[in-house]
Amino acid sequence: MNTPIIVLALPYPAQGHVTPLMSFSQKLVENNGCKVIFVNTEINHNRFVSTKPKMAGEKDNNTLDDDDDDEWSSPIKLVSVTDGLSPEDEGTNNFAKQFVGLKSGMPPILEKLIEEYGVRCMVVDVTMGWALEVASKVGIKAALFFPASAAMFALMNNIPMLLHRRIIDSRGFPVTKRTFRLSESMPLMSTESLYWSKLADDDPINEQTVFDYLVYCGQTLTMTEWWLCNTAYDLEPAVFSFLPKILPIGPLLTSYNRNYVTTSFWEEDVSCMSWLDQQPRGSVVYVAFGSFSLLDEKQFNELAFGLELTNRPFLWVVRQDSIIINKNVTCKNDEFKGSRGKIVKWAPQQKVLNHPSIACFISHCGWNSTIEGLSNGIPFLCWPYFTDQIYDKMYICDELKVGLGFDTNENGLISRVEIKAKVDKLLGDENIRLRSLEIKKKIESNIEQGGRSSDNLNKFIKWLKE
Repeated sequence: MNTPIIVLALPYPAQGHVTPLMSFSQKLVENNGCKVIFVNTEINHNRFVSTKPKMAGEKDNNTLDDDDDDEWSSPIKLVSVTDGLSPEDEGTNNFAKQFVGLKSGMPPILEKLIEEYGVRCMVVDVTMGWALEVASKVGIKAALFFPASAAMFALMNNIPMLLHRRIIDSRGFPVTKRTFRLSESMPLMSTESLYWSKLADDDPINEQTVFDYLVYCGQTLTMTEWWLCNTAYDLEPAVFSFLPKILPIGPLLTSYNRNYVTTSFWEEDVSCMSWLDQQPRGSVVYVAFGSFSLLDEKQFNELAFGLELTNRPFLWVVRQDSIIINKNVTCKNDEFKGSRGKIVKWAPQQKVLNHPSIACFISHCGWNSTIEGLSNGIPFLCWPYFTDQIYDKMYICDELKVGLGFDTNENGLISRVEIKAKVDKLLGDENIRLRSLEIKKKIESNIEQGGRSSDNLNKFIKWLKE
């Protein structure tokens, strides 16, 4: 029997980064003679493991093993490490402190894991790029993994050019509000798409810390020849012409595999699937804003009444911590669902988007949500919150032309009338529907056997085994 290749997978500790890297890890263990040490921070590991009893599939098909077990009984082993944060900062979204803690505290821990488990290769989230220095120090292979679009990968790789062209200043902030292109062939970008400028809550010190950290991670790109990206060639062909080193291996979707296990930090409410079964084909408006987005009470109420105004069935994901509520006001989700809607705290999104009753997706346009919707031929109504979501919205609406954006009113709100109007306009546009289905076909051709993403993944696995 051949000795399995041990790979250490290191995601940045956020839901949108963990999910695709776990999907990639499952690809590695499927008939490829690999085992994976999947490293999460303690807080995310505990949330992750708490969903294990509720995971899809039979118990004997479970492909995960957590580090509370003495023996390595499954091909993917979950391991928790400290994120370097103080107890009072745990669970907050202070990216500056988190970046510093990860980079300073985690390297010696990774060295011990590599030695303990005989790791032969590390696959590292680009936002954890400093870990490539650990791989170099101990003399093992390493690859970078980018969970967002190839365009955002190219943006990070070209920070020096942005500085040189005076598009950004030394803190990474736009010199002026403008649009630009990384190359003549690439889609238009806006300075609002500079995802790092939205991560520091207007604190100058934190802003500099965040930007310096990402610049440093960008400099580590030269330490490996493997730049893996969760996208498909036919989704972003202009980017690959500009920066061919980026290797598309996606979309990495696993929810339809026999051994699928959820990577959710929240318990998925699977009752929504039987509810969808009862709805007419192509009738349901699906609403979900990912793991970070927040709505204040007024906007929440406008969205709720807007969904009611559409007179269509809707499935709405409302995280427990997603509404900014005045302490003196009670906001009850169930008041708004009426007779047509269903509200859940979290949903098995890949399965939801694959359901024939879904008509459209009101989304924050995170990259995972974007490729999950595109892979199922679902048109979008775009409601970005921050970071790369701004660019993804522009790409969906202006380049792919499979979605519409919302306009705000004089109070900065997306009104109930606007929501109804855009739902009606989107679902009344046959051209958008046809373009969405055409993109779905293109994506399928990339991930099927012999497709570009499939071939690229096989090339990486071949290198891994050499």
